[in-house]
Amino acid sequence: MINPGRAIGPQYGFGLYLHWPYCQHICPYCDFNVYAAKDRTTEPLFDAMLADLAAQASQLKGRAPLSSVYFGGGTPSLMSPSQIAQFIDACTAALGLSERCEITLEANPNDIRLDRAKNWKEAGINRISLGVQSLDDRALAFLGRDHTAAQGLQAVETVAHIFERYSVDLIYARPDQSLAAWREELTSLLSLKPPHLSLYELTIAPKTAFGKAAQRGTLIPLDEEAQADLYELTEDLTAQAGLPAYEISNYARSKADQSRHNLTYWRSGDWLGIGPGAHGRLSLDGVRLSTEGRARPQEYITAVQNASHPWQTETALTAEETAAEILTMGLRVKTGIEQDRVNAFLPRPIDKARLESLQTEGWLSLQEGRLCLTPSGRLLADRIALELLR
Repeated sequence: MINPGRAIGPQYGFGLYLHWPYCQHICPYCDFNVYAAKDRTTEPLFDAMLADLAAQASQLKGRAPLSSVYFGGGTPSLMSPSQIAQFIDACTAALGLSERCEITLEANPNDIRLDRAKNWKEAGINRISLGVQSLDDRALAFLGRDHTAAQGLQAVETVAHIFERYSVDLIYARPDQSLAAWREELTSLLSLKPPHLSLYELTIAPKTAFGKAAQRGTLIPLDEEAQADLYELTEDLTAQAGLPAYEISNYARSKADQSRHNLTYWRSGDWLGIGPGAHGRLSLDGVRLSTEGRARPQEYITAVQNASHPWQTETALTAEETAAEILTMGLRVKTGIEQDRVNAFLPRPIDKARLESLQTEGWLSLQEGRLCLTPSGRLLADRIALELLR
């Protein structure tokens, strides 16, 4: 049996997530902690983030350097290149960066210009996550995006000219979306030969504009069977194009093109969360800490400026919660998760009869001690995790 202290921690990845909470406008499907940018002065927020980083890093002396830094949001491409460079320098000084540290910036197509892309690279960014979301103009209008399909394709080409490593996001399983329409849209993107794709089914979160419309009955989500058909088509088209799935919603041309930062999440590594509402996970003395920054930017800024601890909450996960997180996240990856890592936090090992039943159903396999979902099992990932933890 693996020791709990070795079942979690930075040996599975050590990242940093910065949450930039401002957007030019809020998309109707978004349930992230975001706020309209307007004419805000961003220096106080940026200074608070630097102080947050220094304070958290002071508790983590002696660790191996960061394997990834991720600028997310919100729209972090609204940050100036000098702010991006300064924050990367602060990460280097506080924690160090590994030789192959992946440094990702999320960006919208409207933010992509050749000169800006060059500035980001000079600032230290080596990977772009591009939120195209759709290549259909009517769908873009429905999703509340402020760019066209043509602008999205141009943005992909511009990013590819500057960055070897980049990813493109699309949202599918939209209301009334047909297989033929999705085939055309995804095929158009695949023709550009991107190294990585993140393809997400539309989620209708309750507190979003879409969620409220669904409650009123003015938005009808796609039914589960149609969603499953679209997912299977996605798997087929990406595999044929040489970008097989390595995670339920992520596809890469090679292992080197996989998102190292997201793999830290899925493998239950450690990461710092910096910024308003940013979530983190830290493993200290065999205990898994869940951290979350104060959500509202001004409250976060004021608390950090006044050293009002905590400007973020720290919650020790129970052993059962830790096991559930390791399993739920680990099953998302095609290579699965080590059964021993899950069992290390359970009062008793995963039930053998239940495991065998899921294998017989064709939803799960056990390969050299790793629990892996089958293609059909990936459609039921969360349900299978719950079944194993009963």
